[in-house]
Amino acid sequence: MTEGYLGRESVVPGEELTVHVSTDAARFRLRFYRLGEGVELLAESGPYPGSRHPAPPHPDGVPGRVSPAHDWDWPPLTVPVPEHWTPGMHLVQFVEDGEDPPLLDAASIEGPAREFFVVRPRRAGSGSRILYKKSTYTRHAYNRSDRPGEERAVSLYDHPVYLPDGDPRGHKVSLHRPGGIIDLAYWDAPFIAWLERNGYPVEFCTDLDLHEDPELLSSYDLLLSVGHDEYWSEAMRDQAERFVRGGGNIAFLSANTCWWRIHPTDRNTAFVSDTDHHVGDAYPHLPATDQWWPEPPNGVGRPENSLTGVSFRNGGMWASAEGWPGDRPREGYTVQHADHWVFAGTGLRDGSDGGEPDRLGAGTTLIGYECDGAAYARDEHGVARATGEDGTPDSFLILGIHVLEPVHEDFHDFKWSHWNGPAREAGITSPRAATMGVYTAGGTVFSAGTTDWPVVCGNDQDAGVVRVTRNLLDRLRHRSARD
Repeated sequence: MTEGYLGRESVVPGEELTVHVSTDAARFRLRFYRLGEGVELLAESGPYPGSRHPAPPHPDGVPGRVSPAHDWDWPPLTVPVPEHWTPGMHLVQFVEDGEDPPLLDAASIEGPAREFFVVRPRRAGSGSRILYKKSTYTRHAYNRSDRPGEERAVSLYDHPVYLPDGDPRGHKVSLHRPGGIIDLAYWDAPFIAWLERNGYPVEFCTDLDLHEDPELLSSYDLLLSVGHDEYWSEAMRDQAERFVRGGGNIAFLSANTCWWRIHPTDRNTAFVSDTDHHVGDAYPHLPATDQWWPEPPNGVGRPENSLTGVSFRNGGMWASAEGWPGDRPREGYTVQHADHWVFAGTGLRDGSDGGEPDRLGAGTTLIGYECDGAAYARDEHGVARATGEDGTPDSFLILGIHVLEPVHEDFHDFKWSHWNGPAREAGITSPRAATMGVYTAGGTVFSAGTTDWPVVCGNDQDAGVVRVTRNLLDRLRHRSARD
């Protein structure tokens, strides 16, 4: 078995990519691909001498488990990145010498013995004014470091490591451990292919790139947050909010967005977050102080919806006994304000003509698997309007809504039950609802309110969702004083 991880998940042409590999084989090779409309084989390097390296034991002595918190410290191998490689999302596949597995294609991206990385341009913004941020911190939080034949099950959710006396205190996760490709195949790959197929050039960055570079967003007009984007550092949040104030636009085609604050540590090769995840049979620390919305000392005191317009605490998730991602509803969003530019060309109606309002994404799994929402009240015409009592900006306009029922209120059942939502502010009485909307505060911010927008759009499952996405990209990829 061959597996590995990267020293850093982004690189510039002309630099070196650092790869850490452990293998039973005497020698191994590396295959490199670019992920676009298809999966293009770029190069193969090696063979390199192989050697097997152990995983660090779990620091709490959990039998049969390894550590999700420590750098696995496998020996580094550096590979030059050619100057002619086109910036974008790339894959590296670890191949045992003497074997010739099929080349990766769109149907086989997911799996072990491979990792993804971003190739960034030498000059930011030189190829596109759209920046696609890959949610790498969320990927690492969920990475279980499993491999074929061995379920290691170690992550921020499975046998986590909590540092009660750390500075900062919290659960710790290392970015330097293997895990293969999972989330990229589900959320990102279909949407990246759709973007390229429809002529939308984008440049890519990782969460760490945004965390480290306060000037990164100055080269772009539109930032894309795609799929599941749960874990944000304070620097990332600061950069995004400053970007919007300065006229930059953000499209959150994501949900459960900016739910936990993280603190990069170990020279940015790991992070710590004080969350509400079990360690053994107990919560090591409640309230979890790295939740963005609660006031200090019980949280950060910066509600995520003051940036995104929506929050997971007013939405929920769908995870059934049938397994992830669950048997979710297929009703779609009830359309509001159909005359808004977001809906241009869709032909969708909002019921203002006396008929029934149309539903965006009806018949698809657009709603889920996790959704964000805004506190709202209905006016005399039954139109949902954000109240702002939860921190949502006053100018936030609800364009689509889907009430999530049933909702289980028991916090301890939250992770595994249907349409669960965590505790929220006392006094908010509106039902939890997946909420799509837009506001302007210097720049324009759109929130899809669901993790699976890029899946439905990327696979062309709904003409309305596709047209709305085109409207967003066409309008927001250039800074404008409109709206």
